[in-house]
Amino acid sequence: MRLSILSYLLFLVICSYAGQPEDSLKIEIKNSQISYIDSFILEKENYFFDENNELIALNPNYDSIPIVDDLIYEYRILQLNKTSAIKLNYNDIVKNYIEMYTVRKRKLLTKIMTRSQIYFPIFEEYFDKYDLPLELKYLSIVESALNPNARSSSGAVGLWQFMYNTGRMLDLKTTSFIDERKDVYKSTNAACRYLEYLYRTFGDWQLALAAYNGGPGTVRNAIALSGGKTNFWEIRKYLPKETQGYVPAYIAAFYAFEYSKDHNINVVDNSYSYYNIDTLSIQGDLSLRKTAEQLNVSYISLKKLNPIYKRGIIPNDSYTHTLVLPSNKTLQFLELNKSLVCNSGAKKNIDVFNGKKKIIHIVEKGEYFHKIALHYRCTIEDIIKWNNINDRKIHTGQELVIYNIHNTETSSLE
Repeated sequence: MRLSILSYLLFLVICSYAGQPEDSLKIEIKNSQISYIDSFILEKENYFFDENNELIALNPNYDSIPIVDDLIYEYRILQLNKTSAIKLNYNDIVKNYIEMYTVRKRKLLTKIMTRSQIYFPIFEEYFDKYDLPLELKYLSIVESALNPNARSSSGAVGLWQFMYNTGRMLDLKTTSFIDERKDVYKSTNAACRYLEYLYRTFGDWQLALAAYNGGPGTVRNAIALSGGKTNFWEIRKYLPKETQGYVPAYIAAFYAFEYSKDHNINVVDNSYSYYNIDTLSIQGDLSLRKTAEQLNVSYISLKKLNPIYKRGIIPNDSYTHTLVLPSNKTLQFLELNKSLVCNSGAKKNIDVFNGKKKIIHIVEKGEYFHKIALHYRCTIEDIIKWNNINDRKIHTGQELVIYNIHNTETSSLE
């Protein structure tokens, strides 16, 4: 059978790797080979392959599903790696997840891309303020498919899928009326703190992502079982099944979003985006249903913009809460509800933590290392080193020296 041009090029590349480790081609193509085939791939990006692996012209039917050769997948992943602070690998496991998003669940990917018009700009601002890689935003695709009402079978909730106790550890309130795990601003802030903590702990983003899913203890155990290896792919077999697929799913989500158009998957314009919503700080009793009637907007739409309120009510509990509104309804709301508004304007900024100072933290009842480390944005190992502690036990009333690099508030952690 006659080989297509691309198949022939692939054959040449494989031959050039004869005698090298089996999966060297699957991990990375050397720059010399890339430069040799760059022009060909760029020229053929908008072509499909038929069942005989022959190139055919782009089908004008945008519902068609392109057949993508391994070499093109690998090339695109290498392109993403050029601007990503998080290492992206390509192999058969990642390929399977890519095809999950771009073939088997392509309609879901369209919904995710539509939802991203609201959430991704918010995520990017938070990651930027914490000096974290902006591409961490794709983690939310794996976690919740950008659905703030998502709830896992284990009880994890929200865009960033926090369990109840993890949410409390990260200062996210859950009551009969509110669930701050569904608040895009507060939950994203919490996700930043947790991801920063995990990266400080492991010093590797793939391990930090695995720990976000399985917990830091699970990753530490896998490292120990592997004989001290610190490469995700080498410790992968020692991780729980869900965590084994977590990093490959993240890489696939990153790829699928960035190359969605090449797979004939296009975003659908959303009714609301980051640029046509505002947030107000509210204190007092407020019904979302009555507010929707006042403003002549859909109650369902208003509820989607404010998923944090379980019963559609902002409670009068002495706390300040956030209300998200369509921008064109903000002034009307202010005129009708001036007494409830603490301040106005879009809540699109985060406190910036600067400076460094030494403080004394007095351990309160119920506090533990993880919670203290998360609060001060350091690691458990930092606290142990700063205080010359020989074990991981602390007690109520104990004084701990903290070098507060980020100038975090020193109020109670409860």
